Amino acid sequence: MRDRTFREDDSKVRTGTLPRAMASLRNLAISVFRQNNETNIVAALRHTSRYYSRPLRTLGLT
Repeated sequence: MRDRTFREDDSKVRTGTLPRAMASLRNLAISVFRQNNETNIVAALRHTSRYYSRPLRTLGLT
């Protein structure tokens, strides 16, 4: 699911610890959406990314 949603195979990040960090951030995003009972992760990503305050609200930081 992570490959289709976040297109991991197309990522240019290949050196150092950055690939592991990016995978961790992707897992965090998926986990947050699943905790919020989102069934369609792609739609949730699109909705959240449209405005700068939505990711913070999704994480409960505002």
